[in-house]
Amino acid sequence: MAEEEKVVQYFSRDFEWEELRDEVERNPKFSYHLSSFSPSLSSPSPVDADADAWRNFHRRHSTGTFFKERRYLLKEFPELIVFDGSIRVLEVGCGNGSTALPILRAKQNIIVYACDCSQDALDKTVEMIATSNFPSISHRFYPFLHDFSANRFPNWFLCSACKKCPHKKDFIFTPDANGEGLIRINEPAACCIGGIDYVTLIFTLSAVPFQRMSYILAELLTVLKPGGLLLFRDYGLFDMTMLRFRPEQRVGFREYMRSDGTLSYFFSLDIVRNLFLGAGFIELELEYCCVISVNRRSGKKMQRVWVHGKFQKPTVGTS
Repeated sequence: MAEEEKVVQYFSRDFEWEELRDEVERNPKFSYHLSSFSPSLSSPSPVDADADAWRNFHRRHSTGTFFKERRYLLKEFPELIVFDGSIRVLEVGCGNGSTALPILRAKQNIIVYACDCSQDALDKTVEMIATSNFPSISHRFYPFLHDFSANRFPNWFLCSACKKCPHKKDFIFTPDANGEGLIRINEPAACCIGGIDYVTLIFTLSAVPFQRMSYILAELLTVLKPGGLLLFRDYGLFDMTMLRFRPEQRVGFREYMRSDGTLSYFFSLDIVRNLFLGAGFIELELEYCCVISVNRRSGKKMQRVWVHGKFQKPTVGTS
């Protein structure tokens, strides 16, 4: 089967989410996933989960074999490659580069800024890009260490003055031969890069405590240019991995903690909508992506559920 055919099959709607929901709700063994959450004194708190767990995770998986390149992204988010001019992309939680690499390879006009809380992850990303047989992409990739769940994004993305007046220009009065004067529009001052065209948030938001998600989205809104897009993909409600968590691994409603201390949240469309609209975004697309994946070794079919979303920063009335 050709690679193009594999991509098309990957994106097909293999089953209806509502049918899966009904199956789960009827099955008594899944009842604890549906009940309200009341933490016990011995329950770990998701708020206590910090970036150290993910740093340790990336240190253990520093070989880079844990993640596969996300080739489907350009099919799912064609906005990244249809634009003719130069674009700037911020990849949040870049991991080992499985998202940044296909974006950089897509077109020569793309610049990617990538952050992660793990230096090991950033080092692996740089290594992967340097050895990707695409030598021209390294100079368009700018990684930086940043714990986005707890800290504001650097001011060099979009400085405070440009956030207040995103369309401002520097005007200088220059007298002409008659002494009356002309207005010359200078290039924008080099106080910041002027904002980001696209933010990619791919299987990242689910990895932070639910209580911090609103803060993160509000911060991402500030670094986007007016009209810029946030491209979202993450775990959906009743995904196979959610149903595998045991009752004692629940640390919140639809929120779970693995044995290594890393978190995983499973989103409904309503929760995603409320989070993004509450942060000030405009909803463009939001849906479940339901795919049957087949385990190569066992031949077992697995029902995967992801949430696909596109959200836009308003062009007016934002700061």
